[in-house]
Amino acid sequence: MDGAESEPIKRALDAAFPDRTVDRLTGVGPSWNGANETVGVVFADGDRAFLKIALADESHRLRRERAVLRYVRAHGPLSVPEVLAADPGGDPSYLATAPAPGRGLLGAYEAASDGVRERLLRRVGSALAALHADRFESHGEIVGAGTVTGTAVAGGTTAGGEGAPTGLSIESAPWSDVLLATIERTREIGTSERLADHYDAVIDCVRDNRGLLDDAPAALLHGDVTKPNLFVTTAEGAPAAAASGEAGVAAIDWELSHVGDPARDLVRAEDQLLNSFDSTGPERFAAALRAGYRDRAGGLPEGFERRRPVYEVVRMLGRSGFVDQWTTYLDEPIDSLVERADAELRARLDAV
Repeated sequence: MDGAESEPIKRALDAAFPDRTVDRLTGVGPSWNGANETVGVVFADGDRAFLKIALADESHRLRRERAVLRYVRAHGPLSVPEVLAADPGGDPSYLATAPAPGRGLLGAYEAASDGVRERLLRRVGSALAALHADRFESHGEIVGAGTVTGTAVAGGTTAGGEGAPTGLSIESAPWSDVLLATIERTREIGTSERLADHYDAVIDCVRDNRGLLDDAPAALLHGDVTKPNLFVTTAEGAPAAAASGEAGVAAIDWELSHVGDPARDLVRAEDQLLNSFDSTGPERFAAALRAGYRDRAGGLPEGFERRRPVYEVVRMLGRSGFVDQWTTYLDEPIDSLVERADAELRARLDAV
């Protein structure tokens, strides 16, 4: 077998694919999530798969991702990879999936003209709106497979073709509490303590705005809408999209998904798709993303403008908690980035 293979990866490969010969492992690109290790798998017969293992006691992440992948594959408007094997309680915890359909958005976007980029972003906005159309009775943390379904599931169907449950198990909680839990997850995987006080400042902001946040609608959120997690695809593999024959978007890495405010997912998507450390992308691109959302949903999420400032405060943790990663990415001194991140957080807090 070519490529580096850690002992946990070897054990997970043996458990997930006991009867298959692995030719080599491949890299999957940079990741800022130190809680996982992910590799591409090329089998001797040419088939491919992806294998993700939890490096820490994070089995709930993989249990969540397995459940949401099955749910969206069975009922959702987006294409997602097929789950090939999984053992969230194993040693190590692992999740193996087939490759995502379509072409990676990152490569397509980098090679495109501005006009094509706008069209791609419009498709992403439409896909997000389609996902957010799946509404639930309450907000909550997804903890695994179960019987809870949203409005996307006609007749309350909860079983897949092989009898596996395709509903969700959701621990209901006020939206502000769910949002606070996502902040704690960011703290868990953060790679820098230089701006550790930012977590407490953001938590205080969320708590101070509970009344505003807890009135938000409850929808299925992806939780990590970035270019590497998206693929441009046809409708195959997404039942709702296939029914209309439309092209769409496929998404991977659902381990941060939850039931929450769709405005938060849209704010995060715009930031991760278009913005840098302390600069924003061209407004025409943000407008294209929002236009695609409006095309599908008839408007932006209810309360978007009122709650957006809070979510922009929360988004700062994607800088503060990973400032050491940013200094490598931007090739700038860490002290400069720390100073700029601190000033930016204060400005965002003042805007709430």
